Amino acid sequence: MSAEPDGPEDRLRRFATIWSRAVFPVTSTSLTRREFEEQLLPLARRLSEVLLAHGFDAEEARQVGAALIDAHCTDPEALTRTLDCVDAYLALYCGADGPQDELRMRSSRIQHAMAAGFAQALRERTLAEQEAIAQAALRAQGVVAQALHASEARFRAVFEGAAIGIGIADLDGNVLQVNGALLRMFGGSEQTLRSRNVLEWAHPEDAPQTWRLYEELVRGDREHYHVEKAFNRSDGTVLWTNLTVSLLRDPDGEPQYQLALMEDTTERRLLNLRLRYEATHDALTGLPNRTLFFERLEKALSAGEGQRFGLCYLDLDGFKTINDSLGHSAGDRLLVEVADRLQSCATAPGEMVARLGGDEFVALTTGRDTQREVDDLADRIMNALVTPISIDGRELLVRGSIGIVEGPAGERTPAEVLRSADITMYRAKSAGGNRSELADPEADARAITRHGLTTALPAALDRGEFFIEYQPLVHLGDGSVRGAEALVRWLHPQHGVLGPDRFIPLAEHTGLIVPLGRWVLEESIRQAREWRERYGDDSAAGPLRINVNLSPCQLTHPGLVQDTVEILERTGVAPDALCLEVTESALIGADDDLLKPLRRLAEMGVDIALDDFGTGYSNLANLRRLPVSILKLDRSFTQSMQQFPADPVDLKIVEGIVSLAHSLDLAVTVEGVETGAQAEQLRILGCDTAQGWYYARPGPPERLHELALVDATG
Repeated sequence: MSAEPDGPEDRLRRFATIWSRAVFPVTSTSLTRREFEEQLLPLARRLSEVLLAHGFDAEEARQVGAALIDAHCTDPEALTRTLDCVDAYLALYCGADGPQDELRMRSSRIQHAMAAGFAQALRERTLAEQEAIAQAALRAQGVVAQALHASEARFRAVFEGAAIGIGIADLDGNVLQVNGALLRMFGGSEQTLRSRNVLEWAHPEDAPQTWRLYEELVRGDREHYHVEKAFNRSDGTVLWTNLTVSLLRDPDGEPQYQLALMEDTTERRLLNLRLRYEATHDALTGLPNRTLFFERLEKALSAGEGQRFGLCYLDLDGFKTINDSLGHSAGDRLLVEVADRLQSCATAPGEMVARLGGDEFVALTTGRDTQREVDDLADRIMNALVTPISIDGRELLVRGSIGIVEGPAGERTPAEVLRSADITMYRAKSAGGNRSELADPEADARAITRHGLTTALPAALDRGEFFIEYQPLVHLGDGSVRGAEALVRWLHPQHGVLGPDRFIPLAEHTGLIVPLGRWVLEESIRQAREWRERYGDDSAAGPLRINVNLSPCQLTHPGLVQDTVEILERTGVAPDALCLEVTESALIGADDDLLKPLRRLAEMGVDIALDDFGTGYSNLANLRRLPVSILKLDRSFTQSMQQFPADPVDLKIVEGIVSLAHSLDLAVTVEGVETGAQAEQLRILGCDTAQGWYYARPGPPERLHELALVDATG
């Protein structure tokens, strides 16, 4: 056994060899097979370039198909064998290192484009040949009428030697003459063909204008026409042709005969139908694919008044786990079984099921009462998935999440409908899966807004759309301003000022929280430097400190300590001017690796505050191992202190936390102070500092300066 070719050029030449061996027997050429292979080699190279190009160039593939005509590969069998070679060997020999699924899909598109180019070139060549025959017939029409022997000989040579079918009939439709090519196309005898009137050759597939054009021609109002027409053969099969009919006039210009030229396009039509099927159906499951589904959906949405549609968008729950654990082969078999079950759920008129890709399927129903029908369809789908699927001896439970969209035709585009269904499906998946949800315009709008904010986040940071507001931290004993918490805001071009609750979760999800958090840290420390330069360290209130929040993502980022140190050194700010706030939930169960960066910062002199304390399952004994110096009580502890005196139970809880914190040398800060009664209760309980609207809302840094001046002069 010979070794496989090594280099790309060797593999390309091997593909050209296979191609030439397949096509050479059905090609009318004087070349040897080796010479013919050299003629195909540049075409093979062009196909390889189209297969591997970054973007798909259909025109290049069409030109290769057209080039086959120039190489005398005009037999339809030559095209069939060419496409079989491309389908079986192009991706194998010219794309061995690429993703095979994508290459096979592109190979299918190449075949489609080659077939189109081949058909166009053959049609142009045929039309040129038809024109030559028609001109010869016109020059020879005197022969038919006057029996001029010299012209008759020339016409007869063209008539009998042509590769296309030719027939001559009078204006009443009686067939007078047919050539051998036409006899072979129809498969009958000359007597059988000549016994039939042209009007008897009507076919159910005839285009509406076919016989109108015929009537115009025999009346003399038209010189010729060209249509695609089907004929019934004597054996019951259908012959498809490109038909050109021309009018022949006598020497005085009067209509006398009609000349029909036919090109057999049956094989090409079957090939196009096969390629169309492959282009509109999923190769794995046989279901309609995204292309055909969008065609059907667009048709449903453009239906007349009173028509409605219902759509179920299904995504399998946990399918990735099956692929990862059992392999993609098992996953494919699972998808085939799911497709079969879904197909059995949509058998009524106006219903269809398609696979969009991966483990995503859609089911569509149309009519006037889709509000009820789409719910029934969703129930049938969920019930079809209840029975386990057996794969490699394993019984797999398959569940799915369904997003349902229903409404009248004519109000939304296919893209809008599918987007709503997709959003609704993910809402069902977020709610636990194995359920269906009905589309909600308000929920769609929120999801679209979230998506818009997510995509706009990176550019917003570059454009400087974020800014920081500061809320003062006030000492409960003397009322002095001891610092401020930095709170980031987003000045969105369309939505205005957005609070952190609108975009921080999105930033954490996308990973942008790291550069955004670094920017907040740098801006806040720079502001702390300005405050210290303005107030100095000898003010009555002492040096002002800046509190900056850290997200869980920032805690795990390896550059946290280095970034903090670099910013402090570059701005010339001492570590004790900075307090980093970490939520209690982020540190529950934290191991030493997570705490190590916080310990290093604390050893440098940076304060660490445990934020939102009391909202989680607080392990008070765990405080001993955390490198924190401040507890920030959640605002929920202050809600019961609106009136004086407060609930004694709540007071006891806060008093206990404060006592424990002080025994561990931890300062206590309270959030959400909105009234003087709350402030007084917290002072009596021994809390150290507080923040809230009672003192000031978050605002520009100048506000803190004004408050500090009031404290210093008060």
